[in-house]
Amino acid sequence: MGQNTRIPGERRWNWWLAAVAAACCVTTIVVFVPGYMSPDSIDQLRQAMGRTPLTDWHPPVLSLVWRALIAVTGTPAAMAALQSVVLWGALWVLARCVWELTTSRAGSLAVLGLGLTPPVLTFVGVVWKDVHAACALLAACAVAFVGLRLRDRGLSAGARRGLLWLGVLFLAYAVLVRKNAFLAAIPMFVLLVLALWRSPGRRTWAACTAALVAAVVLPTAGISLIARPVQTDQGAQIMLDDLLHVLTVEDLRSADVRPDLRDRLVAAAEECRRVGALSDTYWACYRRPADGLTGDADELTSLWLREMRGHASGYLQYRLRVFTALLFETGYPYQPGVFANDLGIEVARPRLEAILASYVNGAATDLKPLFRGWFWVAVALVLAVRPGRGTFSLPIRALGISSLAYVLGYLPIVPATNYRYVYWPALACTLGLVLLWLDRGRPGRATAGSGVQRGSAAVTVPSAVTAHQPTPPGDRPPA
Repeated sequence: MGQNTRIPGERRWNWWLAAVAAACCVTTIVVFVPGYMSPDSIDQLRQAMGRTPLTDWHPPVLSLVWRALIAVTGTPAAMAALQSVVLWGALWVLARCVWELTTSRAGSLAVLGLGLTPPVLTFVGVVWKDVHAACALLAACAVAFVGLRLRDRGLSAGARRGLLWLGVLFLAYAVLVRKNAFLAAIPMFVLLVLALWRSPGRRTWAACTAALVAAVVLPTAGISLIARPVQTDQGAQIMLDDLLHVLTVEDLRSADVRPDLRDRLVAAAEECRRVGALSDTYWACYRRPADGLTGDADELTSLWLREMRGHASGYLQYRLRVFTALLFETGYPYQPGVFANDLGIEVARPRLEAILASYVNGAATDLKPLFRGWFWVAVALVLAVRPGRGTFSLPIRALGISSLAYVLGYLPIVPATNYRYVYWPALACTLGLVLLWLDRGRPGRATAGSGVQRGSAAVTVPSAVTAHQPTPPGDRPPA
Protein backbone atom coordinates (compact mmCIF):
# COMPACT_ATOMS: atom_id res chain seq x y z
CA MET A 1 0.00 0.00 0.00
CA GLY A 2 2.79 2.42 1.00
CA GLN A 3 4.79 1.41 -2.07
CA ASN A 4 1.88 2.29 -4.39
CA THR A 5 1.41 5.72 -2.80
CA ARG A 6 5.13 6.47 -2.86
CA ILE A 7 5.85 5.87 -6.55
CA PRO A 8 3.39 8.46 -7.95
CA GLY A 9 4.87 11.04 -5.55
CA GLU A 10 8.38 10.26 -6.80
CA ARG A 11 7.27 10.56 -10.40
CA ARG A 12 5.56 13.85 -9.76
CA TRP A 13 8.74 15.27 -8.24
CA ASN A 14 10.78 14.05 -11.21
CA TRP A 15 8.35 15.91 -13.47
CA TRP A 16 8.68 19.02 -11.31
CA LEU A 17 12.46 18.87 -11.61
CA ALA A 18 12.16 18.53 -15.38
CA ALA A 19 9.76 21.49 -15.53
CA VAL A 20 12.05 23.71 -13.43
CA ALA A 21 15.09 22.78 -15.52
CA ALA A 22 13.20 23.44 -18.77
CA ALA A 23 11.97 26.82 -17.51
CA CYS A 24 15.48 27.84 -16.46
CA CYS A 25 16.88 26.69 -19.80
CA VAL A 26 14.32 28.65 -21.83
CA THR A 27 14.82 31.75 -19.68
CA THR A 28 18.60 31.54 -20.10
CA ILE A 29 18.25 31.25 -23.87
CA VAL A 30 15.89 34.24 -23.96
CA VAL A 31 18.25 36.41 -21.89
CA PHE A 32 21.42 35.56 -23.83
CA VAL A 33 20.01 35.37 -27.37
CA PRO A 34 21.76 35.41 -29.85
CA GLY A 35 24.65 34.56 -27.52
CA TYR A 36 27.08 37.03 -25.98
CA MET A 37 30.32 37.29 -27.93
CA SER A 38 33.78 38.71 -27.35
CA PRO A 39 36.30 39.38 -30.16
CA ASP A 40 37.34 35.71 -29.91
CA SER A 41 33.73 34.64 -30.39
CA ILE A 42 33.26 36.94 -33.39
CA ASP A 43 36.43 35.56 -34.96
CA GLN A 44 35.16 32.00 -34.60
CA LEU A 45 31.74 33.01 -35.92
CA ARG A 46 33.37 34.49 -39.02
CA GLN A 47 35.06 31.15 -39.61
CA ALA A 48 31.80 29.28 -39.00
CA MET A 49 30.02 31.50 -41.55
CA GLY A 50 32.82 31.11 -44.08
CA ARG A 51 33.71 34.81 -43.99
CA THR A 52 37.32 34.00 -43.08
CA PRO A 53 39.37 30.80 -43.49
CA LEU A 54 39.23 28.19 -40.73
CA THR A 55 42.34 28.45 -38.53
CA ASP A 56 43.79 26.61 -35.55
CA TRP A 57 44.33 29.76 -33.43
CA HIS A 58 41.30 28.54 -31.51
CA PRO A 59 40.47 24.81 -31.66
CA PRO A 60 38.53 24.57 -34.94
CA VAL A 61 36.01 22.08 -33.59
CA LEU A 62 33.92 24.92 -32.10
CA SER A 63 33.68 26.76 -35.43
CA LEU A 64 32.84 23.51 -37.22
CA VAL A 65 30.04 22.68 -34.77
CA TRP A 66 28.78 26.25 -35.08
CA ARG A 67 28.86 25.94 -38.88
CA ALA A 68 26.78 22.76 -38.68
CA LEU A 69 24.25 24.40 -36.36
CA ILE A 70 23.90 27.39 -38.66
CA ALA A 71 23.37 25.04 -41.62
CA VAL A 72 20.59 23.21 -39.75
CA THR A 73 18.87 26.13 -38.00
CA GLY A 74 19.80 29.11 -40.19
CA THR A 75 20.83 31.24 -37.20
CA PRO A 76 24.08 31.79 -35.22
CA ALA A 77 21.93 31.95 -32.06
CA ALA A 78 21.71 28.15 -32.10
CA MET A 79 25.15 27.83 -30.47
CA ALA A 80 24.26 29.72 -27.30
CA ALA A 81 20.97 27.82 -27.16
CA LEU A 82 22.87 24.52 -27.38
CA GLN A 83 25.15 25.57 -24.52
CA SER A 84 22.12 26.29 -22.33
CA VAL A 85 20.48 22.98 -23.25
CA VAL A 86 23.63 21.01 -22.38
CA LEU A 87 24.21 22.79 -19.08
CA TRP A 88 20.61 22.65 -17.87
CA GLY A 89 20.18 19.12 -19.20
CA ALA A 90 23.23 18.00 -17.24
CA LEU A 91 22.00 19.76 -14.10
CA TRP A 92 18.58 18.12 -14.47
CA VAL A 93 20.15 14.66 -14.76
CA LEU A 94 22.32 15.37 -11.73
CA ALA A 95 19.34 16.71 -9.76
CA ARG A 96 17.25 13.65 -10.58
CA CYS A 97 20.06 11.29 -9.57
CA VAL A 98 20.56 13.22 -6.33
CA TRP A 99 16.84 12.97 -5.60
CA GLU A 100 16.78 9.22 -6.21
CA LEU A 101 19.93 8.63 -4.15
CA THR A 102 19.07 10.87 -1.21
CA THR A 103 15.28 11.46 -1.35
CA SER A 104 16.12 15.11 -0.63
CA ARG A 105 13.92 17.54 -2.54
CA ALA A 106 15.93 20.47 -1.20
CA GLY A 107 19.13 18.81 -2.40
CA SER A 108 17.83 18.17 -5.89
CA LEU A 109 16.61 21.76 -6.16
CA ALA A 110 19.98 23.00 -4.89
CA VAL A 111 21.70 21.16 -7.75
CA LEU A 112 19.44 22.91 -10.26
CA GLY A 113 19.84 26.19 -8.43
CA LEU A 114 23.59 26.28 -8.86
CA GLY A 115 22.97 27.13 -12.51
CA LEU A 116 21.41 30.41 -11.39
CA THR A 117 24.29 31.48 -9.14
CA PRO A 118 26.23 34.50 -10.47
CA PRO A 119 29.59 32.68 -10.91
CA VAL A 120 27.89 30.07 -13.13
CA LEU A 121 25.13 32.01 -14.89
CA THR A 122 27.50 34.77 -15.99
CA PHE A 123 28.96 32.82 -18.94
CA VAL A 124 26.29 30.23 -19.74
CA GLY A 125 25.29 32.02 -22.94
CA VAL A 126 28.73 33.35 -23.89
CA VAL A 127 30.15 31.52 -26.89
CA TRP A 128 33.60 30.62 -25.60
CA LYS A 129 35.65 27.45 -25.73
CA ASP A 130 36.03 27.71 -21.94
CA VAL A 131 32.24 27.47 -21.55
CA HIS A 132 32.05 24.57 -24.00
CA ALA A 133 34.71 22.66 -22.08
CA ALA A 134 32.94 23.29 -18.76
CA CYS A 135 29.54 22.20 -20.10
CA ALA A 136 31.03 19.06 -21.64
CA LEU A 137 32.82 18.12 -18.40
CA LEU A 138 29.61 18.69 -16.43
CA ALA A 139 27.69 16.51 -18.90
CA ALA A 140 30.27 13.73 -18.46
CA CYS A 141 29.79 14.05 -14.70
CA ALA A 142 26.02 13.67 -15.21
CA VAL A 143 26.60 10.50 -17.23
CA ALA A 144 28.75 9.15 -14.39
CA PHE A 145 25.94 9.87 -11.92
CA VAL A 146 23.53 7.86 -14.07
CA GLY A 147 26.01 5.01 -13.87
CA LEU A 148 26.30 5.39 -10.11
CA ARG A 149 22.53 5.23 -9.79
CA LEU A 150 21.96 2.27 -12.10
CA ARG A 151 25.06 0.18 -11.47
CA ASP A 152 23.66 -1.67 -8.48
CA ARG A 153 20.33 -2.27 -10.21
CA GLY A 154 21.91 -4.75 -12.61
CA LEU A 155 23.12 -2.47 -15.39
CA SER A 156 23.28 -4.45 -18.63
CA ALA A 157 26.50 -4.71 -20.64
CA GLY A 158 24.93 -2.80 -23.53
CA ALA A 159 23.72 0.04 -21.31
CA ARG A 160 27.12 0.19 -19.64
CA ARG A 161 28.90 0.49 -22.98
CA GLY A 162 26.42 3.13 -24.12
CA LEU A 163 26.98 5.24 -21.00
CA LEU A 164 30.74 4.81 -21.30
CA TRP A 165 30.80 6.04 -24.89
CA LEU A 166 28.45 8.92 -24.13
CA GLY A 167 30.66 10.07 -21.25
CA VAL A 168 33.82 9.57 -23.29
CA LEU A 169 32.42 11.67 -26.15
CA PHE A 170 31.69 14.54 -23.77
CA LEU A 171 35.18 14.29 -22.28
CA ALA A 172 36.76 14.10 -25.73
CA TYR A 173 34.87 17.20 -26.86
CA ALA A 174 36.08 19.09 -23.78
CA VAL A 175 39.67 18.26 -24.73
CA LEU A 176 39.13 19.05 -28.41
CA VAL A 177 37.61 22.45 -27.70
CA ARG A 178 40.05 23.44 -24.92
CA LYS A 179 43.37 21.62 -25.19
CA ASN A 180 44.47 22.11 -21.57
CA ALA A 181 41.15 20.61 -20.41
CA PHE A 182 42.73 17.16 -20.70
CA LEU A 183 44.09 17.65 -17.17
CA ALA A 184 40.56 18.25 -15.87
CA ALA A 185 39.17 15.40 -17.95
CA ILE A 186 41.39 12.70 -16.41
CA PRO A 187 39.73 12.71 -12.93
CA MET A 188 36.30 12.84 -14.57
CA PHE A 189 37.26 9.86 -16.74
CA VAL A 190 38.29 7.92 -13.62
CA LEU A 191 34.95 8.84 -12.03
CA LEU A 192 33.11 7.63 -15.13
CA VAL A 193 34.83 4.24 -15.13
CA LEU A 194 34.41 3.69 -11.39
CA ALA A 195 30.76 4.69 -11.70
CA LEU A 196 30.12 1.98 -14.29
CA TRP A 197 32.27 -0.82 -12.82
CA ARG A 198 32.46 -1.62 -9.13
CA SER A 199 36.03 -2.86 -9.36
CA PRO A 200 37.42 -2.45 -12.88
CA GLY A 201 40.32 -4.69 -13.78
CA ARG A 202 43.26 -3.97 -16.06
CA ARG A 203 41.40 -5.04 -19.19
CA THR A 204 38.54 -2.69 -18.35
CA TRP A 205 40.88 0.23 -17.71
CA ALA A 206 42.80 -0.49 -20.91
CA ALA A 207 39.64 -0.73 -23.02
CA CYS A 208 38.13 2.43 -21.53
CA THR A 209 41.38 4.37 -21.96
CA ALA A 210 41.61 3.21 -25.56
CA ALA A 211 38.07 4.47 -26.14
CA LEU A 212 38.98 7.90 -24.74
CA VAL A 213 42.19 8.14 -26.78
CA ALA A 214 40.34 7.14 -29.95
CA ALA A 215 37.60 9.69 -29.27
CA VAL A 216 40.24 12.44 -29.09
CA VAL A 217 42.72 11.33 -31.75
CA LEU A 218 40.34 10.32 -34.56
CA PRO A 219 38.38 13.62 -34.68
CA THR A 220 41.65 15.58 -34.42
CA ALA A 221 43.08 13.70 -37.38
CA GLY A 222 39.81 14.03 -39.29
CA ILE A 223 39.66 17.79 -38.79
CA SER A 224 43.28 18.19 -39.90
CA LEU A 225 42.83 16.04 -43.02
CA ILE A 226 39.36 17.16 -44.11
CA ALA A 227 38.82 20.71 -42.81
CA ARG A 228 42.53 21.63 -43.16
CA PRO A 229 42.61 24.63 -40.79
CA VAL A 230 45.29 27.22 -41.48
CA GLN A 231 48.29 26.74 -39.19
CA THR A 232 48.85 29.84 -37.02
CA ASP A 233 51.52 28.66 -34.53
CA GLN A 234 49.44 30.08 -31.70
CA GLY A 235 51.66 28.38 -29.10
CA ALA A 236 54.40 30.92 -29.85
CA GLN A 237 52.19 33.53 -28.17
CA ILE A 238 53.13 32.11 -24.76
CA MET A 239 56.83 32.06 -25.68
CA LEU A 240 56.55 35.70 -26.72
CA ASP A 241 55.19 36.57 -23.27
CA ASP A 242 58.15 34.83 -21.64
CA LEU A 243 60.76 36.45 -23.87
CA LEU A 244 59.43 39.98 -23.41
CA HIS A 245 59.18 39.71 -19.61
CA VAL A 246 62.07 37.44 -18.66
CA LEU A 247 64.76 39.00 -20.87
CA THR A 248 65.86 42.60 -20.49
CA VAL A 249 65.69 45.08 -23.34
CA GLU A 250 69.48 44.83 -23.59
CA ASP A 251 69.22 41.04 -23.92
CA LEU A 252 66.69 41.42 -26.72
CA ARG A 253 68.89 43.94 -28.56
CA SER A 254 71.58 41.28 -28.82
CA ALA A 255 69.21 38.38 -29.57
CA ASP A 256 70.34 36.03 -32.33
CA VAL A 257 67.33 36.52 -34.63
CA ARG A 258 66.83 38.36 -37.90
CA PRO A 259 67.04 42.16 -37.55
CA ASP A 260 63.38 43.01 -38.19
CA LEU A 261 62.20 40.52 -35.56
CA ARG A 262 64.81 41.82 -33.11
CA ASP A 263 63.57 45.38 -33.59
CA ARG A 264 59.96 44.32 -33.03
CA LEU A 265 60.89 42.42 -29.87
CA VAL A 266 62.73 45.44 -28.46
CA ALA A 267 59.87 47.76 -29.34
CA ALA A 268 57.33 45.34 -27.83
CA ALA A 269 59.29 45.02 -24.57
CA GLU A 270 59.48 48.80 -24.23
CA GLU A 271 55.78 49.16 -25.03
CA CYS A 272 54.82 46.48 -22.49
CA ARG A 273 56.74 48.31 -19.79
CA ARG A 274 55.12 51.60 -20.79
CA VAL A 275 51.54 50.30 -20.63
CA GLY A 276 52.14 47.83 -17.78
CA ALA A 277 51.08 44.74 -19.75
CA LEU A 278 51.89 41.69 -17.66
CA SER A 279 50.85 39.14 -20.28
CA ASP A 280 48.90 38.74 -23.53
CA THR A 281 51.65 40.79 -25.18
CA TYR A 282 50.87 39.60 -28.69
CA TRP A 283 47.73 41.73 -28.60
CA ALA A 284 48.86 44.43 -26.17
CA CYS A 285 52.40 45.30 -27.29
CA TYR A 286 53.60 43.38 -30.32
CA ARG A 287 53.74 44.93 -33.80
CA ARG A 288 52.14 42.06 -35.64
CA PRO A 289 53.13 41.30 -39.23
CA ALA A 290 50.51 40.40 -41.83
CA ASP A 291 50.97 36.65 -41.30
CA GLY A 292 50.65 36.90 -37.52
CA LEU A 293 53.03 34.58 -35.69
CA THR A 294 53.54 32.17 -38.57
CA GLY A 295 56.67 33.84 -39.92
CA ASP A 296 58.14 34.45 -36.46
CA ALA A 297 57.26 31.20 -34.70
CA ASP A 298 60.38 29.16 -35.55
CA GLU A 299 62.80 31.87 -34.50
CA LEU A 300 60.80 32.69 -31.37
CA THR A 301 60.81 29.01 -30.41
CA SER A 302 64.56 28.67 -30.97
CA LEU A 303 65.26 31.86 -29.03
CA TRP A 304 62.98 30.71 -26.18
CA LEU A 305 64.75 27.34 -25.93
CA ARG A 306 68.18 28.99 -25.83
CA GLU A 307 67.37 31.78 -23.42
CA MET A 308 65.08 30.14 -20.86
CA ARG A 309 67.75 27.61 -19.92
CA GLY A 310 69.98 30.46 -18.85
CA HIS A 311 67.18 32.43 -17.19
CA ALA A 312 65.44 29.64 -15.28
CA SER A 313 65.03 31.72 -12.12
CA GLY A 314 63.60 34.68 -14.01
CA TYR A 315 61.28 32.39 -15.95
CA LEU A 316 59.91 30.77 -12.78
CA GLN A 317 59.44 34.15 -11.11
CA TYR A 318 57.58 35.54 -14.11
CA ARG A 319 55.31 32.54 -14.49
CA LEU A 320 54.53 32.56 -10.75
CA ARG A 321 53.77 36.28 -10.98
CA VAL A 322 51.28 35.80 -13.80
CA PHE A 323 49.73 32.76 -12.11
CA THR A 324 49.41 34.68 -8.85
CA ALA A 325 47.61 37.43 -10.73
CA LEU A 326 45.19 34.84 -12.11
CA LEU A 327 44.45 33.64 -8.59
CA PHE A 328 44.29 36.94 -6.70
CA GLU A 329 43.58 39.59 -9.33
CA THR A 330 41.06 37.61 -11.38
CA GLY A 331 39.12 39.98 -13.59
CA TYR A 332 36.58 40.10 -16.40
CA PRO A 333 33.74 38.38 -14.49
CA TYR A 334 31.16 39.36 -17.10
CA GLN A 335 31.07 39.58 -20.89
CA PRO A 336 28.97 42.64 -21.77
CA GLY A 337 26.78 41.52 -24.63
CA VAL A 338 28.14 41.31 -28.17
CA PHE A 339 31.37 42.91 -29.33
CA ALA A 340 30.90 45.43 -32.14
CA ASN A 341 30.97 43.67 -35.51
CA ASP A 342 29.94 43.97 -39.15
CA LEU A 343 27.99 40.69 -39.18
CA GLY A 344 24.75 42.22 -37.96
CA ILE A 345 24.99 40.37 -34.61
CA GLU A 346 23.79 42.33 -31.60
CA VAL A 347 22.05 41.74 -28.29
CA ALA A 348 18.38 40.98 -28.90
CA ARG A 349 17.08 42.16 -25.51
CA PRO A 350 19.24 45.00 -24.10
CA ARG A 351 17.08 45.42 -20.98
CA LEU A 352 17.52 41.79 -20.00
CA GLU A 353 21.26 42.13 -20.65
CA ALA A 354 21.32 45.14 -18.31
CA ILE A 355 19.53 43.13 -15.61
CA LEU A 356 22.00 40.26 -15.97
CA ALA A 357 24.92 42.72 -15.88
CA SER A 358 23.63 44.24 -12.64
CA TYR A 359 23.14 40.78 -11.11
CA VAL A 360 26.60 39.47 -12.00
CA ASN A 361 28.63 42.64 -11.53
CA GLY A 362 26.86 43.39 -8.26
CA ALA A 363 27.75 39.93 -6.98
CA ALA A 364 31.31 40.36 -8.24
CA THR A 365 31.54 43.54 -6.18
CA ASP A 366 29.82 42.40 -3.00
CA LEU A 367 30.91 38.74 -3.08
CA LYS A 368 34.31 39.20 -4.68
CA PRO A 369 35.84 35.85 -3.57
CA LEU A 370 33.29 34.00 -5.73
CA PHE A 371 35.03 35.45 -8.78
CA ARG A 372 38.61 34.95 -7.61
CA GLY A 373 40.76 32.01 -8.62
CA TRP A 374 42.23 31.52 -5.14
CA PHE A 375 38.78 30.89 -3.66
CA TRP A 376 37.95 28.06 -6.03
CA VAL A 377 41.43 26.57 -5.63
CA ALA A 378 40.86 26.54 -1.85
CA VAL A 379 37.44 24.92 -2.25
CA ALA A 380 38.86 22.38 -4.70
CA LEU A 381 41.60 21.47 -2.24
CA VAL A 382 39.03 20.86 0.50
CA LEU A 383 36.90 18.71 -1.81
CA ALA A 384 39.91 16.69 -2.96
CA VAL A 385 41.36 16.11 0.52
CA ARG A 386 38.20 15.89 2.65
CA PRO A 387 35.38 14.50 0.49
CA GLY A 388 33.84 12.65 3.43
CA ARG A 389 32.68 9.04 3.38
CA GLY A 390 29.12 9.48 2.27
CA THR A 391 27.24 8.54 -0.86
CA PHE A 392 28.95 11.21 -2.97
CA SER A 393 32.52 10.99 -1.71
CA LEU A 394 33.87 9.69 -5.03
CA PRO A 395 32.35 12.41 -7.26
CA ILE A 396 33.20 15.08 -4.69
CA ARG A 397 36.87 14.08 -4.77
CA ALA A 398 36.86 13.80 -8.58
CA LEU A 399 35.38 17.30 -8.93
CA GLY A 400 37.97 18.71 -6.54
CA ILE A 401 40.94 17.06 -8.25
CA SER A 402 39.63 18.01 -11.69
CA SER A 403 39.35 21.66 -10.62
CA LEU A 404 42.82 21.71 -9.10
CA ALA A 405 44.37 20.08 -12.16
CA TYR A 406 42.65 22.54 -14.47
CA VAL A 407 43.87 25.62 -12.60
CA LEU A 408 47.40 24.32 -12.00
CA GLY A 409 47.65 23.47 -15.68
CA TYR A 410 47.60 27.20 -16.39
CA LEU A 411 50.85 27.78 -14.47
CA PRO A 412 53.13 27.61 -17.55
CA ILE A 413 50.66 28.97 -20.10
CA VAL A 414 48.25 31.45 -18.47
CA PRO A 415 47.71 34.20 -21.06
CA ALA A 416 45.65 36.62 -18.94
CA THR A 417 43.84 36.92 -15.60
CA ASN A 418 40.28 36.45 -16.84
CA TYR A 419 37.65 34.67 -14.76
CA ARG A 420 36.83 32.48 -17.75
CA TYR A 421 40.01 30.51 -17.00
CA VAL A 422 38.55 29.34 -13.69
CA TYR A 423 34.99 28.88 -14.92
CA TRP A 424 35.09 25.08 -14.82
CA PRO A 425 36.50 25.04 -11.26
CA ALA A 426 33.75 27.44 -10.18
CA LEU A 427 31.06 25.22 -11.71
CA ALA A 428 32.59 21.95 -10.48
CA CYS A 429 33.32 23.18 -6.97
CA THR A 430 29.84 24.66 -6.55
CA LEU A 431 28.42 21.25 -7.41
CA GLY A 432 30.93 19.60 -5.08
CA LEU A 433 29.88 21.85 -2.19
CA VAL A 434 26.21 20.97 -2.73
CA LEU A 435 27.06 17.26 -2.71
CA LEU A 436 29.21 17.66 0.41
CA TRP A 437 26.36 19.49 2.14
CA LEU A 438 23.99 16.68 1.22
CA ASP A 439 26.33 14.01 2.59
CA ARG A 440 27.05 15.80 5.83
CA GLY A 441 23.46 16.93 6.31
CA ARG A 442 22.18 13.36 6.51
CA PRO A 443 23.18 11.72 9.81
CA GLY A 444 22.03 8.29 8.67
CA ARG A 445 23.76 8.12 5.30
CA ALA A 446 22.72 5.12 3.25
CA THR A 447 25.02 2.23 2.56
CA ALA A 448 24.55 -0.79 0.38
CA GLY A 449 21.48 -2.70 1.39
CA SER A 450 20.46 -0.31 4.15
CA GLY A 451 16.79 0.50 4.60
CA VAL A 452 15.85 4.17 4.34
CA GLN A 453 12.43 5.26 5.49
CA ARG A 454 10.58 7.39 2.93
CA GLY A 455 6.92 8.18 3.43
CA SER A 456 5.32 5.05 4.90
CA ALA A 457 7.52 2.51 3.16
CA ALA A 458 11.06 1.35 3.77
CA VAL A 459 13.08 1.22 0.59
CA THR A 460 16.57 0.01 -0.15
CA VAL A 461 19.04 2.60 -1.43
CA PRO A 462 22.16 0.96 -2.85
CA SER A 463 25.51 2.54 -2.30
CA ALA A 464 26.47 4.64 -5.30
CA VAL A 465 30.20 4.77 -4.83
CA THR A 466 31.47 1.54 -3.29
CA ALA A 467 34.66 1.16 -5.28
CA HIS A 468 36.00 -2.24 -4.24
CA GLN A 469 33.14 -4.69 -4.33
CA PRO A 470 33.48 -8.00 -6.20
CA THR A 471 32.78 -7.64 -9.90
CA PRO A 472 29.61 -9.54 -10.87
CA PRO A 473 29.49 -11.57 -14.08
CA GLY A 474 27.73 -8.79 -15.97
CA ASP A 475 30.54 -6.27 -15.33
CA ARG A 476 32.65 -6.80 -18.43
CA PRO A 477 34.99 -4.34 -20.14
CA PRO A 478 33.56 -2.56 -23.19
CA ALA A 479 33.78 -4.33 -26.50
